[in-house]
Parts: sequence; C-alpha cells; structure tokens
Amino acid sequence: MRRCFYTFSLILCTVFFSCTQKEEKHHESTAEYELLNRVLPDHASQFKVVIDSTSQDDYFEISASEDKIQLKGNNGVSIASALYYYIKNVTNGQITWNGVNLNLPEQLPLVSQPIYKKTPYDYRYYLNYCTFNYTMSWWDWERWEKELDWMALHGINMPLAITGESYIWDKVYRSYGFEDEDLDPFFSGPSYFSWFWMGNLDGWGGPLPQSWKESHKNLQLKILKRARELGMTPVLPAFTGHVPASFKTVFPNATLKQTNWGNDFEDTFILDSNDPLFSEIGQRFLEVQTEVYGTDHLYSADTFNENTPPSNDPEDLAKLSKKVYESMKAVDEDAVWVMQGWLFYSHRDFWEAPQIKGLLDAVPDDSMIILDLATEIEPVWKRTDAFYGKQWIWNMLHNFGGNITMFGRIETVATAPAEALNSKDSGKLKGLGLTMEAIEQNPVLYELMADNVWRNKPIDLKDWLKQYTKNRYGKEDEKLLQAWDTLVNTAYNGKVIRDGAESIIVARPTMEGYRRWARTKLNYKPEELLPAWDRFIEVADNYKDSEGFKYDLVDLTRQILANYALPLQQQISYAYQNNNKEDFDKYSSQFLDLIDDLDGLLATQKDFLLGPWLASAREWGTDPQEKALYEQNARDLITLWGGKDNKLHEYSNRQWSGLMADFYKHRWEQYFKSVKKDWSKFNQSQFDEKIKDWEWEWVQTEEEFPTQPSGSSIGKAKELYKKYRNDIVPLTQKMKPIEYNY
Repeated sequence: MRRCFYTFSLILCTVFFSCTQKEEKHHESTAEYELLNRVLPDHASQFKVVIDSTSQDDYFEISASEDKIQLKGNNGVSIASALYYYIKNVTNGQITWNGVNLNLPEQLPLVSQPIYKKTPYDYRYYLNYCTFNYTMSWWDWERWEKELDWMALHGINMPLAITGESYIWDKVYRSYGFEDEDLDPFFSGPSYFSWFWMGNLDGWGGPLPQSWKESHKNLQLKILKRARELGMTPVLPAFTGHVPASFKTVFPNATLKQTNWGNDFEDTFILDSNDPLFSEIGQRFLEVQTEVYGTDHLYSADTFNENTPPSNDPEDLAKLSKKVYESMKAVDEDAVWVMQGWLFYSHRDFWEAPQIKGLLDAVPDDSMIILDLATEIEPVWKRTDAFYGKQWIWNMLHNFGGNITMFGRIETVATAPAEALNSKDSGKLKGLGLTMEAIEQNPVLYELMADNVWRNKPIDLKDWLKQYTKNRYGKEDEKLLQAWDTLVNTAYNGKVIRDGAESIIVARPTMEGYRRWARTKLNYKPEELLPAWDRFIEVADNYKDSEGFKYDLVDLTRQILANYALPLQQQISYAYQNNNKEDFDKYSSQFLDLIDDLDGLLATQKDFLLGPWLASAREWGTDPQEKALYEQNARDLITLWGGKDNKLHEYSNRQWSGLMADFYKHRWEQYFKSVKKDWSKFNQSQFDEKIKDWEWEWVQTEEEFPTQPSGSSIGKAKELYKKYRNDIVPLTQKMKPIEYNY
C-alpha cells in the first residue's frame, strides 16, 4: 500500500560547502540534499550538509553555521539521522508510516549548542523476508523511495534487498537450458516470494509473468542505487540449495532431497550440499547477481527455514554450512554470511547446543552475522553463549503476518537492547535490527526501537513517551499521557501472549472463542483499555488537524470494538446452547452491526483500507490476465493464504474497511443463517467445508474498493463511543473463561 507520510518535492537547493575543509564533499547535488528536499521541501535551504569522509565511526553533529543548521556526519544515513533528531527534538515533529507532524515554523530555529551523537552499533539491520510480501508485495518506486528515506532517518544502514531475486534465478536457470515449462511451476506468484525464496513452496500463485521479473529487476536497481548513495550496505541473497522440481530433467544424476513445509503445499526440492552442482550453482548465482546488481559483500542465506534438517549430526550440519559459505567465498573473497536465527527459535527442539555449534563453527567468526530474529520475545543469544563467538544483532520482530492489533513489549524494547550491549556475556553484539513480518502499524514501537540506535543506555519510557506524544500530536497533553499510561499497562505490556491477539470477527465462524490463527487471548482485561479511549475522546476536538492523533484514535477505537466482538459472540453461543432463538437473533444482529460500524470507522483512514492493496496489485499487470492474477494473489494472502484447505488461513488477516464488510461480515451472515436453518442439528464441520468454497470464490473475484478515505475519523469515533461505551463492561463481565489450547 502506498502511504504518503511526507510531501515529495523536486525543488533543488543550493549546496553550501567550505572548500578549505578536507573532510567535506564538494558536489552541486548530493543524495543528502535530495533527501532534505523530499522530507522538508520548504525548509531545505536552511540546512548545510557536511560529510566527514575521514571518520570510520557512524556519528552526527548538529550545530549552527552562518545562520544555517549544519548537519555533519560520516555518511548519508548519519546526516539523515541528524535531520530526524533535529525534527524530533528541536521542532517537535515526527515522521511515521501512520501519521506525520511537520507543522514547522517558516524560519527554523538554530541550536544554541552543538549536539553530538555516536552510535555504539556498527549494524542497524532492517527487514525480514516476510516483510517483502505481507507489506511490500505491490510497492512501486514511489513507495520504496519513501521507505528508503524512512530507513535513513531512523538510522538503518543494513537493509535486506531481495526485490529482484527472481530475475537472477530466471537468468541462472535459463543459462543451464531450463525453459518455460521447467520454470513456470517453480516461480511463485508475487504474494509468495518470501516463502519461495526460503524454499518452503514452489509455484503457488503463479505462473510468474516475465514482465514481473523484468520490471522488478529495474526496481531493484533503483533501490540499491539509492541505498548505496545514502551510505547503506544492502544484504543480497545467496544460494541455499532450493531448486526446481524439474531439476532432474536437466541434471538426471543430481542428488536431491524432498522436503515439505507442512502447510498443505507440495514438496520442494533441495540440492544435496555434497553434490558438485551445489557449489557450481551457488557460484553462478552470485556471479550473475554481482554482474547485474553489484555487491556489498553481505549475503543472506537461511538453511532449513521452518524445515527439519535430514540429520542432527553436528558434523553433517557443519559440512552444509561450510558448503554454503565456500560458494559465497569462491566468488567474493570478502563475503559475509548474514543468517536469520529464526530456526533456533521456531525449531528449538532440534537446534540444541551441539547442532547450533556445528552449523556455526564451520564458518569463520568474522565472516558470519547472526540475526537473533525475535530477541524481544526470546533472546536466543542467552542460551547459545552469544552465538558461540559469531557477530550478532539484537532484533525486534514484533509483528506476525501483517495483523494490525495494538500490541508490543514496549518496556523490553526500551531497556533490553542497552542491557545486552552492556552485558559481559553478550559476546560480539554488533547491532540492532527491525525484523518484523510486516510494517505500517503500531508506530510507537518502531520509533522507540529506532531511538536505541544513538544510545548506549536504557530508555526511560515515561520521559520518552512525553516527548513522543508531543512530537506526534503537536503539544503536551496530560490526558493523552494518562491514556498512554493505560496503553503501556495493557496493549503494550507484552505479557502472557507471544504476539497480538486477534478479533473473533476475523476467525472462520465458530461457536468457540478462538481459532488457530484468530487467537483471541488478550494480555489484559478488555475493560482495562477503556480509560485510554475515554481520554482520547475527551480531547478529540482539539486534534482535528493531527494525522497521528486521528490514526491513533481510530486504531484504539478499532481495538476496543474488535475486543468487544468476543463477548457478543459468546452470547450468541450461549443462546444456541440454551435453545434461545430470541437471544440468538438479538446478539447475532448486534454482531453484524458491529462489523458494519467497524468498517465505517476504518473507512475514515487510508491506513485501514482494502482498496489500495488490491489496486496497487492490479497496477503491476500489463494485461487483464496479469491484473487478475495479481489481484487473486493479493486477496488470497490476507484470507486463505493458500488453497481453500490451507492450514494458514487467517494467518495474515487484516482489519480493513472493505474486508470487514465484504468478507468477514458475509461469512458470519452465512454462518448465522446456517445455524438457524439447522438449529437442532447444525454441524460445524459441514459448514466449514461449505464456506471454504465461498471463500475461494471471493479470492478469485475481481472488484474495486475505495482507495481514498471517507468520513470524519473523529466524528465516527465519537459516534461509536456514544453507541458502545456503556454496553462494553456489562457484557464483558458476563463472559465465562475460555480455555485456550495454543
């Protein structure tokens, strides 16, 4: 989805440099000034940029120079970080995916004393393979340009860069004689690249048009050019053995292993690391990739992602990792392997100390970087002796599947990175990272995590939130600080559950209180969130011009009502169990009404619309057939995920306007109708089988939805507050405890 969090401008700015200082670049136009013009087009001329090319350390300094605000640093990321520090701490502004506050004075204030910051972290990593699909599937250059600016402003210098990978694989395999008939069943559709690249599935959502491979090669070239101009070091992919099922046709003597991800997809094929072709193809891939995209010597390779290796023998695992690394080193003497440590968390029963050591020890310590992928959930570094001497990065995963529930381990994010940095047991901790499966939600967590970049001590959360809310809403407000105290102690307390709870609305209809990927267990009592809603509503009329406030108000109202759906659904279940048709009709009607109300609320904010997701998918199509394929990919990922029997259905659910009314409501309507029709003999399993057909029809439908918001966010929130506030506590208190089995 395309979300514009600042205005793009082509205004050029005169560059001020002092030729006498040897550390300053002397160009008429630089990437740093271009970023300034995109971020602050009306104020760019008030800044002076100085690049200190003599420094090996990432630092920035903000000072006054000749009536200008001087931003000095050793590269573009440092300059951008200085700019954002100035915006936040001097002008009290903010730039997030979900709201921007750049209400700046015409003449920006100079700083009275120089401000100097140096980061203790060499690496500031960004992205997860999954982010490229759960959020970025349909991004064009305009959206990518904004994200690259966001990265630089937030201190990111090490982004994963895999957008054009399919073009390289296509070129490599065709060089061996593979043809369309061999590759069409191999490449997945655009919504599923993350799991195709990680070897979990083949072909689903395809066949992938050649036009996509070509267009995304060009997009990748733009991404890499801009990232490098700003001083970032992109991480490019490497080969881990995943090959087409047709591999035996071209190489009949190849040794392949079949593996299955276990989510109702067909087997995939892994080339044995002992087969000579493993090294040959790995090298060919990197040679072609380097020829097309260049290299920064960092390569991502994840073996056995959510798959169990064929052997738990540490020596066998060492041989495998050695082969992967040697195929990199054969092409690039300076190659460094960047590995997601997710497997050590997701399959911890397999990956015990001997297996982890076996896999890691075969690679030189300084030639490998481990991403402790979900450190804020479970710090794997603490049970692996800090990854046995390898360089590693502390990461916040936070989001799974692109779900938008309010959730996070806010206190952990504020304090744990610095605690690890200062621990005598943290080994070669070299960086911080954001490894979420999706972005564009819960901006508070990402602003907080990024603020660790330029600190070496824990963040005082209370003080930080005071500044954050001032930046976000434009002024200090005691009632909003009270609301955030509530949010910290409820939605963002990070206790009890791994990731955010979902609403029963997004579950495939049931009388039970949850389903596998619609996990409704909260980390707080639902009524405990209400005081935050009270405070937001009380002050709402004072923030009609605040993007951040309106987003937060809608998000909080959405969360309150999404939670309220569960006690409503329980009353429906009780009515059925007690043969009370009158109450069944009453509460099922209220439940459907609630979905309509949520749809109307979400329609007021572009962040919560289905339309842009589908429209941006279709825009990539070069003909009606491609447009239909991409829309089906977009619809499928956020509903069934795969086929109609796929176990991951609802994993990537979204509480979006359009999806609420057109998918979730219709599904529940059919459920209530079926229950009433077969009142005494309703069969849940039969309904599930029947509704799968309807869901699959919805996935294959082509229909436009609004791409622009409608209505007043504040007006709609106040209307729903008046309608629901007094009913929530009484009905919630009627709930019986639910036994959750996940």
